[in-house]
Amino acid sequence: MKFKPLKDRVFVKYSDEAEKTAGGIYIPESAKEKPQKGVIEAVGSEVKEIKVGDVILFDKYSGSKINIDNNEYLIIKEEDILGIIQN
Repeated sequence: MKFKPLKDRVFVKYSDEAEKTAGGIYIPESAKEKPQKGVIEAVGSEVKEIKVGDVILFDKYSGSKINIDNNEYLIIKEEDILGIIQN
């Protein structure tokens, strides 16, 4: 399925994977208060600084979550993106 966000919105693929501590305890993403990470899958026509394939950070409660083909996605505004992770 293809999805094209409108105007200043981006379509982000991310996951809520649990993280394992040194002691062997799994901490779900929902229990963390750090920014979330995702990959840009599509951008709207008014998006200026982000492109498809960028790895970004965004606030935990940003955007609208949707599930397509058993994958978690977010639709968020460009202004809600905290930054791009560069390699």
